[in-house]
Amino acid sequence: MKIIDWVRPGIKVKRWIMFGVLGIMMMTFGLSEMMRNSRFYSKEYTAFYVFLVFSGAFILYFAVAQGMKSIISLINKGYLNVSLDSRKLGNLIYEKRLLVKGPKIVAIGGGTGLSTMLRGLKYYTSNITAIVTVADDGGGSGDLREDLGILPPGDIRNCILALSDTEPIMQELLQYRFTEGRLKNQSFGNLFLAAMDGMSTNFEEAVRKMSSVLAVTGRVVPVTLEDVTLKAKLYNGVMVEGESNIPEAVTQYQSQIESIFIVPSEAKAMDDAITAILEADAIILGPGSLYTSVIPNLLVKDIANALKKTKALKLYVSNIMTQPGETDGFSVSDHIKAIHKHVGEGIIDYTVVNTEKIDDEFQDKYSEKTSELVNIDEKEIEKLGVGITKGDFIQIKDGFVRHDSEKLAAILIETIMDKKLFYDRKKIIEYFYLSERLKENKMKSSRE
Repeated sequence: MKIIDWVRPGIKVKRWIMFGVLGIMMMTFGLSEMMRNSRFYSKEYTAFYVFLVFSGAFILYFAVAQGMKSIISLINKGYLNVSLDSRKLGNLIYEKRLLVKGPKIVAIGGGTGLSTMLRGLKYYTSNITAIVTVADDGGGSGDLREDLGILPPGDIRNCILALSDTEPIMQELLQYRFTEGRLKNQSFGNLFLAAMDGMSTNFEEAVRKMSSVLAVTGRVVPVTLEDVTLKAKLYNGVMVEGESNIPEAVTQYQSQIESIFIVPSEAKAMDDAITAILEADAIILGPGSLYTSVIPNLLVKDIANALKKTKALKLYVSNIMTQPGETDGFSVSDHIKAIHKHVGEGIIDYTVVNTEKIDDEFQDKYSEKTSELVNIDEKEIEKLGVGITKGDFIQIKDGFVRHDSEKLAAILIETIMDKKLFYDRKKIIEYFYLSERLKENKMKSSRE
């Protein structure tokens, strides 16, 4: 910035400089009077000048703190060109015996949406805990659950791979599905995790061992170790058992979901999951199927209570498209209302919504499947006491509309920085570090 730019209104620096000068003047005047004339003053006058000195010190402290925030904001927005090489910054941090891992982020959900988001977040922080649903009973996971009596490994496998640092060939191997024989449609990664379970004392240990083998960034935690079954009650009174059967029943009976619940209802959450929630800087719900990936986690005992107690910033990533058999005709506020209905209010501070449109070609394709872009009804969302963060993060993959992992992660990190880290003096290094990572990522994307 040029010198003349500093005197323009709106940069929010001049006011704090003036406050700082005022604080210094109050301190100087109070100290000088006490030193020169204190023997002539009564106790009341002396107390007044002591008060003046302390008031000046407080004003100076407040002015410096707020001024630093304003300058940091100018740097982050690009008005001040302060270049910090992330490698040099890393060396500086290590020299001071500090390790920047980034903000503590807890992601709660399941399905492909959660793993997609994790793939983007690991670029910004190694302090990630993914809390994953274990209600899946379909596909290869359902078969292993029935045959071996283990918890469904599919969603957990996807999250482990999303956070892993392995060679592409290893990724392909673990995602490989057999096409013939008794193992047809079974994933090698599921079998790998099942084998780990056989070698371990419990499923939690198996997940931890697999994560260690694949050099996972952060942690993947099943929401519970109990064998839970997801059930749904439709508005016509029909009861449906099994996660994979719920969308089919909704379509068959042409009746939407009234409520869902888990059996056993007292299934206990993992202690690691509760601890991670209470210690987090930010918690992200979704993206993923509302009734079969997101809400089932919140129904596990103590998860919702921990979300209400934590001081973390709580974000809900809304789905891009409605999901046939689950959220037909749902707007963003309908998704939030469903969460509130099942676990109460106070667990969502902001919802992250996509504003990017899709081509008519894909819109027609999804319309045939009775799926459409989720409507962003801002007024209804605000009535629920939830803020809105907008962004464009659509990616077309294999002919389907998906979240772009890099764009979504960038929007989430920016929101966490602006709404949480910016106001925490202890997180100032993380704030600078993330700011540089965001700039690097944007430069990389522009080159591509």
